[in-house]
This record gives sequence, C-alpha cells and structure tokens, in this order.
Amino acid sequence: METVIASRTTMKQTLKDILLDISWAHLSMRYFGRSRSWLHQKLDGRNSNGGEGDFTDAEKARLREALKDLSRRIDEAAERI
Repeated sequence: METVIASRTTMKQTLKDILLDISWAHLSMRYFGRSRSWLHQKLDGRNSNGGEGDFTDAEKARLREALKDLSRRIDEAAERI
C-alpha cells in the first residue's frame, strides 16, 4: 500500500515575493483588527493550537483587498514624488 502525502501551499509561500517588504503587524491590525501573531499563524497555515488553520474564504478576500489597497496607496505616494 502506497502512502500519499498531500502537500498544500501556505499563504506564506504564495506571498514569498513580498513578505519582507510589508509590515504584516500593521496590516493585521489595520485590516483585520487582529494581532501580528494571529496573522503569522495564518500565513504559516496554523491555528493557535498548532494545528492546521488556513485562511477562511472571507479572510482571503479581506487579505486580497488589503493588499490591493496597500498597492493603491503606494502608487499614490509614488505619484506625489
């Protein structure tokens, strides 16, 4: 019998290109009203008990909109230079 281990991509892996460029603690408080540890656990695909705890669909939508808002704000700041 062959054992198949399903691998899943964490949000952290999905966002690896921008991870070091964003203040995730600030983003967590501003857009989710949650602590930085909550967001880091979600990015790692864990919950507070150490088990799997991916983003819900609603949280994914909120994260997507937060990143779009941040992108818009960065673009507006760049245009003011």
